[in-house]
Amino acid sequence: MEEILEQIYEILEEIIPGENYRESESLVDDNVLDSFAILSLVTELEDAFDIVVSPAELIPEHFNSAEALAQMVERIRAGE
Repeated sequence: MEEILEQIYEILEEIIPGENYRESESLVDDNVLDSFAILSLVTELEDAFDIVVSPAELIPEHFNSAEALAQMVERIRAGE
């Protein structure tokens, strides 16, 4: 999961530079990621990890931290 996490840090930094993504656990709750940023993030995640993020995955809990995003990517890759 560490490799996925590192890629997610890079993607997040490209979308919204300057945030502390390694420690933040409330990216959506603190309005760091707005709806436009989430759409950009989904597109980048789908391209980087060759996955399809379903609408069911688009809940704040999955986007509040890089770790939650990595778990979502792993879950999608595993077909769960």
